[in-house]
Amino acid sequence: MNDQNTGLRVEWDPALIRKYDRSGPRYTSYPTADRFVPGFNAARYEEWLHRRAAEANPSPLSLYFHIPFCQTVCFYCACNKIVTANREHAGKYIDYLEKEIELQARHLGRHREVRQLHWGGGTPTFLNHEQMRRLMGATRGHFELAEGEYSIEIDPRKVDEATIALLREIGFNRMSLGVQDFDPEVQKAVNRIQSEEETLRVLNAARTEGFCSVSIDLIYGLPKQTVSGFRHTLDRILAADPDRISLYNYAHLPHLFKPQRQIRDEDLPSADAKLEILQNAIAHLTGAGYVYIGMDHFAKADNELNLAQREGRLQRNFQGYSTHADCDMVAMGVTAIGKVGPTYSQNFRTLEDYYARLDQGVLPIMRGLECDDDDLLRRAVIQALMCQFELDFARLGQQHGVDFARYFAAELGDLEPMAADGLLALGPDRLTVTPKGRLLIRNIAMAFDRYLRQDQERRAYSKVI
Repeated sequence: MNDQNTGLRVEWDPALIRKYDRSGPRYTSYPTADRFVPGFNAARYEEWLHRRAAEANPSPLSLYFHIPFCQTVCFYCACNKIVTANREHAGKYIDYLEKEIELQARHLGRHREVRQLHWGGGTPTFLNHEQMRRLMGATRGHFELAEGEYSIEIDPRKVDEATIALLREIGFNRMSLGVQDFDPEVQKAVNRIQSEEETLRVLNAARTEGFCSVSIDLIYGLPKQTVSGFRHTLDRILAADPDRISLYNYAHLPHLFKPQRQIRDEDLPSADAKLEILQNAIAHLTGAGYVYIGMDHFAKADNELNLAQREGRLQRNFQGYSTHADCDMVAMGVTAIGKVGPTYSQNFRTLEDYYARLDQGVLPIMRGLECDDDDLLRRAVIQALMCQFELDFARLGQQHGVDFARYFAAELGDLEPMAADGLLALGPDRLTVTPKGRLLIRNIAMAFDRYLRQDQERRAYSKVI
């Protein structure tokens, strides 16, 4: 657990970070979305909605709405989006979101209590004011929006004070602002020109309207980025005093994400420079009093993320770190991913397929997964590592009916080199991630990923034959 005032301590060891430099999942879910299968379809998903609705005390809900439209493309972006300047697309999209809301509610049971709601994208504020009112009105018409966390992702270039006032009026109380970097050369290189003034204007408007929490999203490793330039961005962000800060790693994968092909390899910071940017950023943020929550998240000491981590309630989901582990996440919109009970589901990726299924009166489920007992155990293990940085073998074993040390003998053996390097402490009844290992938590969690282990075994076997 973390100290209430100082949070989790992080020790920086560049040699170990380089040694364990390996790409891997961010574990916003386990199993990860690339393991979903088309055999889990709308019919299977509906069965689970009915099961959950029939329970004596059904779980509260977290609703996610994916708004895919962006007026311009940011070259670094790896999100599921549709770039268009035609605002008429949004009206048709809201028509179909209303159809999906009605179908979801029909299977779930109307007026299920909602404790969390999130609009993501894309750019949710691509919607005009009337469309925003329509979408929230349709949601209220089918679900019971209790007191809770209602958040939206904001592009500060696309909103004004009137939009912020409207968002508060229709129920939002939290927002995240995309900034990435204030350096003009970086902004030009990634095709996102955004002044400090327009960003701070939106943040100040949110405070005036009574938003409970404002988060700032930053990215390190972008083209033209320097240690001193990013330090200036951090100084400006800290002066604005946001409640949370997300510091994401830019992964340059132009073979997967077409917009990234506009970024020149020679403009990217070197591996050493990127590490230095990260090291300085962590020191700067924690030195200013922000708590390191884990992975890429920092929060003020009195923020609900820090409180949830201290109380063991923190969880990780498709929006990052969250405070409501007991909620079923119902996701709506093109490409949206949800989690209901022991299942995951993802909607179709194209508007054509998404619209076609809804025209047939069928939920637009493209693929998903029903977790088995092993998946659920490993999900609990990875969640505990990502959120609490420790494993209590007896507690997890009792909850899942296994002898933890025996069940995970191979995995614990694989972690011994990390223990020897000081990244974690392995005892007879507990695994504790050290301050030196917290920045490498993904690598530690990957040891418990059955699917990665199976991939490695297949590659090893193919080499033998």
